[in-house]
Amino acid sequence: MSLILRPMAPEEYPLLEEFLYQAIFVPEGYPVPDRQIVQLPELQLYIKDFGRDLHDKAMVAEVNGQIAGAVWVRIMPDYGHIDDEIPSLSVSLLPSYRGQGIGRALLAAFLVWLKMEGCQRVSLSVQKANPAFYLYQQLGFQIFRQNKEDCIMICDLSNL
Repeated sequence: MSLILRPMAPEEYPLLEEFLYQAIFVPEGYPVPDRQIVQLPELQLYIKDFGRDLHDKAMVAEVNGQIAGAVWVRIMPDYGHIDDEIPSLSVSLLPSYRGQGIGRALLAAFLVWLKMEGCQRVSLSVQKANPAFYLYQQLGFQIFRQNKEDCIMICDLSNL
């Protein structure tokens, strides 16, 4: 397997719609949402006009020439919002590439890149039942605020 982790090119930004859909966690036993869900205003926050703001940054995992995953940040009033200085992070892989360490490698590389770009902290929202919750903890994210089902996590990039 040939894995390349690289910044997402502006002409690839339309792919974020698919990766946003893939980022939706569906607990076992629940129906998969219709793809139109990404058109909801609260989800369009993640991708609409991506790249126009200085804080919009994205990276992809390319496997054997195919974009298999994406991770991106932007400052927005989303589920993981803490304040207007901390960008919120989203990450996902296409289903056939999950469970192979690609997501871990992509996210770890992205966090280092963000630090080099001058970003100090990033946040995200995750359901506790999502297996990615443990990955985030392993990569340095800590619980900032939580309730019974989900939590907002923050990663201080100075600790990398």
